[in-house]
Amino acid sequence: MTHYTFKPYNVGRWLIWGSFAVVLFFAPLVFTSNLAGTMLAQMGIAIIACLSYNMLLGQGGMLSFGHAVYTGLGSFMAIHALNAVSAGHSSIPVSLLPLVGGLAGMGFAVLLGFVTTKKSGTPFAMITLGIAELVFAMSLMFSEFFGGEAGISGNRVAGQSVWGISFGPQIQIYYLIAIYTFICVALMYAFTQTPLGRILNAVRDNPERVEFIGYNTQRVRYFAFIIAGFFAGISGGLGALNFEIVTAEVVGTGRSGGYLLFTFLGGATFFFGPIIGGILMVLAFVLLSEFTKAWFLYLGLLFLFMVMYAPGGIASLIMMNLRVAAFGKLKQIWVSYLGLLVTALMALIGAGAMIEMVYHLQLNSAFGEQLKFMGVPLNAKGTDSWFGAFFIMLTGIGLFEATRRHFLVEWEVIQIDIEKEIKRRETA
Repeated sequence: MTHYTFKPYNVGRWLIWGSFAVVLFFAPLVFTSNLAGTMLAQMGIAIIACLSYNMLLGQGGMLSFGHAVYTGLGSFMAIHALNAVSAGHSSIPVSLLPLVGGLAGMGFAVLLGFVTTKKSGTPFAMITLGIAELVFAMSLMFSEFFGGEAGISGNRVAGQSVWGISFGPQIQIYYLIAIYTFICVALMYAFTQTPLGRILNAVRDNPERVEFIGYNTQRVRYFAFIIAGFFAGISGGLGALNFEIVTAEVVGTGRSGGYLLFTFLGGATFFFGPIIGGILMVLAFVLLSEFTKAWFLYLGLLFLFMVMYAPGGIASLIMMNLRVAAFGKLKQIWVSYLGLLVTALMALIGAGAMIEMVYHLQLNSAFGEQLKFMGVPLNAKGTDSWFGAFFIMLTGIGLFEATRRHFLVEWEVIQIDIEKEIKRRETA
């Protein structure tokens, strides 16, 4: 007699993906300003780029310093395709131009990845850095393709409009980006569940054992590199449509460093970490840069802080605390969390005051010695301001370290209690 079994629906997964789609759909209806619309579109682009980078870093253990090569070259190919559509030389719908960027990114990944993935570890990172520098130098040499310092511009209102959609208004280009974001995120998640995605994790963790069981680790890295290049190119193509201009900056090492920095900050060990990183990337580049000229320095300090105290990124912090909350232990440490937050802000305020005074003396000395930091007047040449800022920073650091040590003791006790509860449930 034949027996049939039915696998129940994963309600949690449907809820997460449904919520993701709802957020993408309603975000521009909630945040209606022009700045918010532009930032939301950039967040979608950055999410795809960071997730594609994490296919190399988080899933494959490949530290690349040249991922912007594939997003950038995808942007250039997409903008040239857009100009061909505008000139009547091509009939490709504008909505499919990001796929042109994706195919370009994949093509260049096929070409350059064959050499790059011959090595792993530090040699791989150095090769990607060398290729990134080479491509950036070429972008300033071959102005026919790259447009020189001025770059290549285009007009996304090209070709035949479908159902009145011309992609002229920002809201229309946002929803195009949102559709690509949802599909690309879903496909990249699906990749993690494939045999190739699983063996890529094995190559990251133990390449010798993977070779022993008969797999070619270089070929696995190469295939993953190609797939990452495809999604990176889609991100670049969407960026070309969104900004309608592509310059040499998109293939620069600064852009590659940004992908590395924010993927790490978001959390490379979890799939949703780069999504957080992509959002933070846009917030930093658009908002933080408007508040202070020292925003790069603040990012460096944040990166240093995360490396020292939370190397798993924001995603790891979320997952660790979700585990603690699941066992009802979070209420035991919320006071310590509050103490960590207050003391860290105190140290940041003191350091920020000194940083702003230094930048004021170097860049804005013509406006006098006075400046305001968080509403507080400071004298960039005054001893009192410097002493007060240094005292606040030093006090914050000392209290943070004392609070952190107390927190670690509490955390260890909670983890022991959780392990005991798990064993009790297993034996019950």
